[in-house]
Amino acid sequence: MPLLARMIESPLTVDIRRGAIDRLGELLADGRISSGGRVAIAVGPGLGDEVASTLEPQLRQATIVRVEGGSIDSARELAHSLRESFYDAIIGIGGGQTLDVTKYAASLVGIPMVSVATSLTHDGLASPVASLQHNGRKGSHGVHIPLAVVVDLDYVHRSPARWLRAGIGEAVSNLSALSDWWLAHKQLGATVDGLATAFARSGAEAVLYHQESIESDAFLNTLAQALVLSGLAMSVAGTSQPCSGACHEISHAIDALYPGSAKHGEQVAVGALFATYLRGDEVLGTMDACMRRHGVARLPADIGLTREQFCAAVEAAPSTRPDRYTILESRELDEDQIRKNVDAFIETFDR
Repeated sequence: MPLLARMIESPLTVDIRRGAIDRLGELLADGRISSGGRVAIAVGPGLGDEVASTLEPQLRQATIVRVEGGSIDSARELAHSLRESFYDAIIGIGGGQTLDVTKYAASLVGIPMVSVATSLTHDGLASPVASLQHNGRKGSHGVHIPLAVVVDLDYVHRSPARWLRAGIGEAVSNLSALSDWWLAHKQLGATVDGLATAFARSGAEAVLYHQESIESDAFLNTLAQALVLSGLAMSVAGTSQPCSGACHEISHAIDALYPGSAKHGEQVAVGALFATYLRGDEVLGTMDACMRRHGVARLPADIGLTREQFCAAVEAAPSTRPDRYTILESRELDEDQIRKNVDAFIETFDR
């Protein structure tokens, strides 16, 4: 019998709403992830401890493990602690670093991972990718996709507005990444996955055209769904390409040259607007309007970089992902051309 459909690795459950954490024990039991609540709970700085204390009455057999930093070493330490006992699953609670460390550790040990996001900073909450530091550089590592994803909007509302704006930049940047993917298809014959494209584009455009403010439940629900769809797009494609193009290359270069400049989503937002400007995409004006509407970083100065520093990041960007083909590789800009394009970009949008 011919194969009539493909199987997609995806979370069993996605729960986005206010009060979602209060029903986590029920979700674990109903989803047959852990009927007895024998789980490890990995918490990072910020709201992690508070959420863990909320879960204790539901999950009396749970073990709390604290996670520091977002490195391979942190993930290996967590994996070592998980091997010292038996757990049905591990629950990662917090922001991007904590969730990435937990995903990587869960993959090393071979147990299910549940992602509980307390902020909406980037698409790692539901992706099969962990972005971790190793030997002074940040790299992307393939991991198992979370078995369940929980986003409690009560906690998201308490996160800094800057973090939400970074999440908007991450979601909207998919449109730039997809243009780069189609460019690779046109010029190199690269295969573009239509289903992955549909997931990545639909989430990005939902955020792009949403008119409500970041304080509204409706907008935060849309943003959370967009970030989940980004994770599914990467799972379907088996690569980060539907969500990572020149925008992410520039961000990786900034991390290497000027670490700590800004949050990942902020850097990606600036990279996406610049790459979209280079390509002359029709969506450029709409993307800029969305970023302005929500106060998202758009220019090098917004992420603490001078023109010269941003030029250096653009020049170094292609070297961060040698296997990726984007507008930067296509144009092969020299130092002088980069400076002229960056100057024109800033002049166009610094108004």
